[in-house]
Amino acid sequence: MNGLKLAGTFADQRGVADRRTFTWRTVVCGFCRSRRRTTRRISEPPPIFTDWHHPWLFFLAVGTMLLSCADAMLTLRLMEHGFYEANPIMAAALNQGVQAFTIWKMLLTALGVLTLVYVSRSRFLNRMRTGLFLTAFFNFYACLVCYQFVSLIGRI
Repeated sequence: MNGLKLAGTFADQRGVADRRTFTWRTVVCGFCRSRRRTTRRISEPPPIFTDWHHPWLFFLAVGTMLLSCADAMLTLRLMEHGFYEANPIMAAALNQGVQAFTIWKMLLTALGVLTLVYVSRSRFLNRMRTGLFLTAFFNFYACLVCYQFVSLIGRI
């Protein structure tokens, strides 16, 4: 009985602010001081979802987005010289206008990149790490931008 009264006294002394509330401070502190990088116990399998990602994934994510922007710009420039959009989804967006094309291109690329970073530690078909897809997309965009750049230089 005495323990119940003591527990109630401590519960009443707690402050109104709950430390588990989500604010921008939570995001900044979690980014700067992330803690869950490895397993907590030896017997656990490696964690799939963590709050820390390797800096290489950051490079690939930002690089893929920058290459996607360059791809959009070069695509529009090449279309002025008689080229056409080979991707049917982007061609449909381009028919709606340049602004719609740019918004859809950035939105779809960003969603894909965020998803791949989020699941980068999981394995696809229990064989290869999903983060390798981000590397493949980065390489694809790099080759595509080089092709477009060379094509644009040949037309000018």
